[in-house]
Amino acid sequence: MHIHGTTHIHGPHGINAPHAPFRGQPASEAPDTRSADRVDISAAAEAAIHAAESGEVRQGLVDQIRSQIAAGTYETPGKLDRAVERLLDEIG
Repeated sequence: MHIHGTTHIHGPHGINAPHAPFRGQPASEAPDTRSADRVDISAAAEAAIHAAESGEVRQGLVDQIRSQIAAGTYETPGKLDRAVERLLDEIG
């Protein structure tokens, strides 16, 4: 059903006939301006997908680290120093 404003509503169609809207002027061929959808997956996401599919995730270690983070004992000064050094090496 097509609704054009508040004063005109398209009438009903038969259930067996092809439903063609207005048959006055033939529609001109408009160029297809739609763009295709695209997804970019990062290398890190690819690695995570591969690890999850191949069973390479060590779930025990993941659970241990999650519990340490929740308890507030995961971040230590040594780990933070190592992370900063690695970051500086990467961007330096």
